[in-house]
Amino acid sequence: MLDPGTGSILYNPCVAKKDSRNGSLRSGELARLAGVSSDTLRHYERKGLLAPRRSPNGYREYPAHALDRVRLIRSALAIGFKLDELARILKIRDAGGAPCHQVRALAQAKLDEIDMLVREITEIRDELQEVLKDWDKRLESVEANEPAKLLESLAGTRFAVGQKSASFISLQSQRKRNKDRK
Repeated sequence: MLDPGTGSILYNPCVAKKDSRNGSLRSGELARLAGVSSDTLRHYERKGLLAPRRSPNGYREYPAHALDRVRLIRSALAIGFKLDELARILKIRDAGGAPCHQVRALAQAKLDEIDMLVREITEIRDELQEVLKDWDKRLESVEANEPAKLLESLAGTRFAVGQKSASFISLQSQRKRNKDRK
């Protein structure tokens, strides 16, 4: 039976390992705890987001607070920040600065981009609903084996290589890149 009181001690192997190296985490340990790969940590290091020390045997060792840093990075990426933006912001912060206004402005720009995409996608959805209604009418007016020329009808719509189509394609590409990055 565990005593949940202030005197209770719960053994945690991660903490025990970490304590044996003065509070540092090896790359694989940090990656596992943060839910990322070691390659991701090395990428963050190259971008200037993380700064590991080298142990005498050459292993990368991160301070215990690096876990919070990786979680911060992952959360910022999830809302649209880019690694280079984060590197600039964190460099200022690590030097004792307070880039809060920059962070706020960047987040507002991300929100503005999302609002624009939502409007564009809503317009595309509405246009596609109209196309489907037209296609249903075309299909009702032809025999089962006759061509209704549905795809050909797209040439006369606003989908014909327009800005909205390009935006939709761009959004799909961005979603695929984000999915591949995870």
